[in-house]
Amino acid sequence: MKRHTVRTHRSDEGLERSDELAWKIAQVAVDPVEVEPAVADMIVNRVIDNAAVAAASLSRGPVVAARGQALARPQADARPGHGGARVFGVEGAHQPEWAAWANGVAVRELDYHDTFLAAEYSHPGDNIPPILAVAQHAGADGAALVRGIATGYEIQIDLVRAISLHKHKIDHVAHLGPSAAAGIGTLLGLAPEVIYQAIGQALHTTTATRQSRKGQISTWKAHAPAFAGKMAVEAIDRAMRGQTSPAPIWEGEDGVIAWLLDGPQASYEVPLPEWGEPKRGILDSYTKEHSAEYQAQAWIDLARKLGTEHPELRNPDAVAAIVLHTSHHTHYVIGSGSGDPQKYDPTASRETLDHSIPYIFTVALQDGAWDHVGSYAPERAGRPDTVSLWHKVTTAEDAEWTRRYHSDDPAEKAFGGRVEIELSDGSRIVDEIAVADAHPLGARPFARADYVAKFRTLAEDVLVASEIERFLDLAERLPELTPAEVSQLNIVAAGLPLAPEGLF
Repeated sequence: MKRHTVRTHRSDEGLERSDELAWKIAQVAVDPVEVEPAVADMIVNRVIDNAAVAAASLSRGPVVAARGQALARPQADARPGHGGARVFGVEGAHQPEWAAWANGVAVRELDYHDTFLAAEYSHPGDNIPPILAVAQHAGADGAALVRGIATGYEIQIDLVRAISLHKHKIDHVAHLGPSAAAGIGTLLGLAPEVIYQAIGQALHTTTATRQSRKGQISTWKAHAPAFAGKMAVEAIDRAMRGQTSPAPIWEGEDGVIAWLLDGPQASYEVPLPEWGEPKRGILDSYTKEHSAEYQAQAWIDLARKLGTEHPELRNPDAVAAIVLHTSHHTHYVIGSGSGDPQKYDPTASRETLDHSIPYIFTVALQDGAWDHVGSYAPERAGRPDTVSLWHKVTTAEDAEWTRRYHSDDPAEKAFGGRVEIELSDGSRIVDEIAVADAHPLGARPFARADYVAKFRTLAEDVLVASEIERFLDLAERLPELTPAEVSQLNIVAAGLPLAPEGLF
């Protein structure tokens, strides 16, 4: 990996295009380096993972609405290479940008797919819906799709390693627009000039504030990455038609760094693969065993363990206080340090409870389990003994856990913390966990069998058995699929609810 210094340049400095980050990303996208077998295998895992969580969300409101918008836009062009894309849950071909939109919402709705955390936060699996939609529309084969996804993951993860968006209250999907555009460029074998222009447009149109993840969190949380993917598809289309973009998009005097990030005097060191270096970024990401914010994964595992070992902890009368000593992010974003009273509100939305570690720890402690539906049900959140115990749980930033959270050493990087429980009788219980059980360094790292089991579990009440097997057969052969088979890389369900009437 080579680190590239990225900073603001005055207009009169004459920054060469070859020195712009967008151009360097385009160079990574056009590098024909082979995808390593381990990377291809992990891409298969994540395609299965995305389909699993999408299947479980097909009847949820945001997904129904987004699907309705996509279904209003069937693909009518019969020219070769214009075959349309598939929308999760239904038959037929639809316009690729709208398929990317609908499928992106389905993948993100339950907050249940893969993650990478560094200077910024990300769900790099969000790259798959737009890249897959374009692959289906353009008639690409499985090998091209794998190359495109490898690029999408690589670019998003490299940006996340170097550039913090949340520090400036910018939503993390601002790294997704450029990565998806780059991945689509690789998929289609586009020229670097076209990819460069698309990256600039995709970034320019996908910067938004983090209010979408603050306070009473709305249904837009699932739509935000889908919007970024849709903008990437549209940016590619415009760039292919010869349209240009604001430039230099990151480094310009009125660009992203100068006015949205650390300011005109700031600089970043962005790592990118050198020419001929394999794109391995996906191997540093990790998926979720539980449907909750990633920083909650390890805490769910620890809470389940503690509740089993000490069943008395499930009784709020036995507990005086529970303090989770953890990283800055966990404390201030999903913990009591956020100052959001909604994180303690039993009537809060599912999206809000998903971002409340006091709630999540309490339910996992009491139930010894975590369910993507039942654990968020209003009757579960409102149970009096749960509310009582929940309000005794707070978080505190611990400098060592913050340091480990930001560590570049995979063996040291941690997303958990230390829990200190004061019991009503004066005794104490102290325990800690660094990473989730499903993490690559956890107690039970996820492997292919776990991804397949996750898909089967989440799809069994939604898809018929033959559809489950058909999809898995295609997905596990992804690198060898023909264009016709790529076009069928979708899941179809019966009896899905119709979308509410809208404008279209």
